[in-house]
Amino acid sequence: THCISSAASDVYKRQALLVVAGLIGASGVALAAAGAHTAAANLATAATFLLIHAVAVTAIALHGGGALFSLAATLLACGACMFAGDLAVRAWGATRLFPMAAPTGGLGMIAGWLCLSVAALAGALTRP
Repeated sequence: THCISSAASDVYKRQALLVVAGLIGASGVALAAAGAHTAAANLATAATFLLIHAVAVTAIALHGGGALFSLAATLLACGACMFAGDLAVRAWGATRLFPMAAPTGGLGMIAGWLCLSVAALAGALTRP
């Protein structure tokens, strides 16, 4: 079997997070544009959340720093997509993405920000 080194694995994780951040950012811009042509406030909120979290995921991916940082970025990305996805689906007339999607996405984002704080604190405490 072929084993991927830890350094190579970290590079792949960073690249994957940057791809996700790009997709989230593009989705945010598209929702903002769609929201500019409708009266749906949910689209503007969804766009704002996606754009903010795309920048955060990009910054974390470029920083690197290990498993806790990767987990933080993943929680932020998944939470933002779930939250914004639910708002967008509601704005376009469907009932919801799935029951409790927006609150679950919100909790994911909160967990991601807290995980980022823990990762930074853990890094600060382990430095000489």
